Amino acid sequence: MRRSAGCRSGGIGHRGAAVAAAVLAGVLTAAGCATDSGPHGSPTTRSGGDKPPSGVAKDALTWEFQHIADFNGKLTDVAALAKDDIWAVGSENDGSSPAFLLHYDGTKWTREPLPEALGAGVYPPALEEVGDETLWLRPLTVEDPAAANSWARWDGTRWSAVPDPPPGNVGELEGDDPDDIWALAGERSAQHWDGTRWTTTRLPHDASDLAVVGPADVWAVGSRSTGPGTEPGAGERYSQPASMHWDGRSWTSVDTPQARFEEPLPPEPGAGLGDVFARADGEVRAYGTNSFNHGEIENEPADEFLQLRWDGSKWAEEEPAPGGCAQRIPKAEDDKGLFLDGNWYLTDDGRCVKIGRHRLPLSTGARKESNQSLWLEEVHRIPGTDEWLGAGLVQVNQSGDPFSAPVVVRLQRGT
Repeated sequence: MRRSAGCRSGGIGHRGAAVAAAVLAGVLTAAGCATDSGPHGSPTTRSGGDKPPSGVAKDALTWEFQHIADFNGKLTDVAALAKDDIWAVGSENDGSSPAFLLHYDGTKWTREPLPEALGAGVYPPALEEVGDETLWLRPLTVEDPAAANSWARWDGTRWSAVPDPPPGNVGELEGDDPDDIWALAGERSAQHWDGTRWTTTRLPHDASDLAVVGPADVWAVGSRSTGPGTEPGAGERYSQPASMHWDGRSWTSVDTPQARFEEPLPPEPGAGLGDVFARADGEVRAYGTNSFNHGEIENEPADEFLQLRWDGSKWAEEEPAPGGCAQRIPKAEDDKGLFLDGNWYLTDDGRCVKIGRHRLPLSTGARKESNQSLWLEEVHRIPGTDEWLGAGLVQVNQSGDPFSAPVVVRLQRGT
């Protein structure tokens, strides 16, 4: 149920039918790929594509196009109940229409309006997989605060209103069990659904992300502005990383390693954790940055990437992953390793693998000399299978006619 940051999109104006809709089966034969046009190591779910190696290695991973939508824009989310029941949220770049849904029924993709139960809104909503039998569609940004309580649910047959959505504006939402769901509501509040009602609890510190390990084992991470290490720097308090744990009864602040630049301190320094990830075996990792207000001094220090691992009794600094997997955040896990942001994959035995991808067909309007990058907003497994889907866009940079092709991709493993 992890939500992700906004996707960097390119393209100008509305292309309409200039981007051909397609469901592409098997491995595309289009040759060559552009290099990334986005920032290396950006701690988001965005993914830039590199050229896959020639030939197909046994452990090679490639994103194959499952669907190329027929508009200039992006897909912001994807979720599935089955191979023949896949949903994606889309929006166009020219702002001519509000967000909408794409649905795959096993035969074709169909564009559909947002369900009435969701209420009015122009911003793309979020899809949440609530167990293996239900999807929730919820607003992320609303103009009318009353619309924050308008959630919709898909049961495999129809959309209807969620009878008891959590109150207020909800941030991160996590939980694989439909009777054990956690959500952040504001910087200092967490909400829990036990199958009957929502309960609000107070957090010790400001939180930006949470992860559910089990019914009485939940983590939240963020930052704190009081306590050790927050003494003023350059006239302002120095925020520090913070972590909190729920043991089934209450939230407790957990000692977290501090981060601080050496003197003289750069302007407006601060450190915090922005992501926490729980693996299926119970291992918990947290990620963040120690940064400052750039551009005000010469000889600036480099930002510090923070990565921690809970060893069962304390947080320990985690060793960087090898190669291109360094300074990247896990977004999903299968039985062989971790999907990382930026189209990278870290195997359980420590190998760093770049996930390849293909170029768009020329029928989409992408020219042979264009630079293309794949940016993924979400990566999800199709329930009951070992198949993985991603959703986002292919950014096409070319003279006079750049655009963004919304895509759903499927992971192909080497044989």
